[in-house]
Amino acid sequence: MTRAALFDVDGTLVDTNYLHVTTWWEAFRQAGHTVAMPAIHRAIGLGSDDLVGHLLGPGRDTKQDARISAAHSALYATYFDRLSPHDGAAELLHTLAERGWTVVLATSASGTELAALRRALDADDVISGTAGADDVEQGKPAPDQIHHAREIAGADSEESVYIGDSVWDMKAATGASVAAVGLLSGGIPRADLEAAGAVEIHDSPAALLARIDSGVIGRLHP
Repeated sequence: MTRAALFDVDGTLVDTNYLHVTTWWEAFRQAGHTVAMPAIHRAIGLGSDDLVGHLLGPGRDTKQDARISAAHSALYATYFDRLSPHDGAAELLHTLAERGWTVVLATSASGTELAALRRALDADDVISGTAGADDVEQGKPAPDQIHHAREIAGADSEESVYIGDSVWDMKAATGASVAAVGLLSGGIPRADLEAAGAVEIHDSPAALLARIDSGVIGRLHP
């Protein structure tokens, strides 16, 4: 039996959410839009196109979308060499791999951004694959990335767990019939993650690692 540990990256394993908030805020400002930072924070986890649409609405000038996304990417790229993993992130992945779990990333990041996140995480030796934004037609909260990540691992939904930090992560996992484990490391309130379908919640990767023998992971481990 293959057991799959599927992970979001931004905010879950690497401490990037507030960098994204700041750089999206500036990208919107450069395009003439004032978007409140709390609203941007709650939208982190969506793919770029969906995030712009979610925050500016259907009545926006869609001709600006690509320019806003490009501005965010350029601003965020200035932080690539300073990204830091959350405490216990790499250790959590290594521990799961040592226990026979197949680790796959399911993230809205792609390209050079995903490469920078993986360098910061420094756990490529135990990551079996990645379901990125370019690999599916619809990003989170659609379940496509979770399905794709599970297929990479070769695991059924009953033997899979998805660990993420956003409402969109929890909704995607629930839509894919995969147990959703929420982390508070991205700054989203516990109540919001629970309402979106989290079956259990931990403060951080380190906190989840400390309780790895309990909860959904412990129940799936033989």
